[in-house]
Amino acid sequence: MVDLVDLRRHRKSPQFGQFGSLAVRYGKSSKGAPPKRRTVLLVPETDWVVDVLGEWVHAVRPRLAPGRHPALWVTERAGRMSPRSINEAFTTARDAAGLDGALDLHCLRHSYITHLTEFGYPARFVQEQVGHSHGSTTAIYMGVSDEYRNHLLEASLKRRLGDDWDLK
Repeated sequence: MVDLVDLRRHRKSPQFGQFGSLAVRYGKSSKGAPPKRRTVLLVPETDWVVDVLGEWVHAVRPRLAPGRHPALWVTERAGRMSPRSINEAFTTARDAAGLDGALDLHCLRHSYITHLTEFGYPARFVQEQVGHSHGSTTAIYMGVSDEYRNHLLEASLKRRLGDDWDLK
């Protein structure tokens, strides 16, 4: 349910152009509540998406002749891509890349949360980026690497014992 108008500039990151933020208008809501709205900010570590979205919006999408259709992701018949077709595209890309068949589209959400955490963003920022009401929900999605955990341990030891500590 992402439309072209949901892609927005962000005044603090003009280098990302029209892709600095994304307005999420139809986020998952609590039972009986309206959809959760939020703004997701592009972070520098994922700036590669600027080129990808730019190519889609300015080169590929126009070739599909969507006319005035508002959807970001359109089909060759100028309609909005369905969740099923998006999942099929993901499955095709996953298989072409030789990735584990157990990976599904939702795994990208887990990866995003983990990467933001490993990039050093505060827990509250990560929670707001993904639209969770509770930090405990965000924590369920997180699976940091051994390298990250070792880095945290090393930083803690340096703070407590100084630069001269040695585990050998």
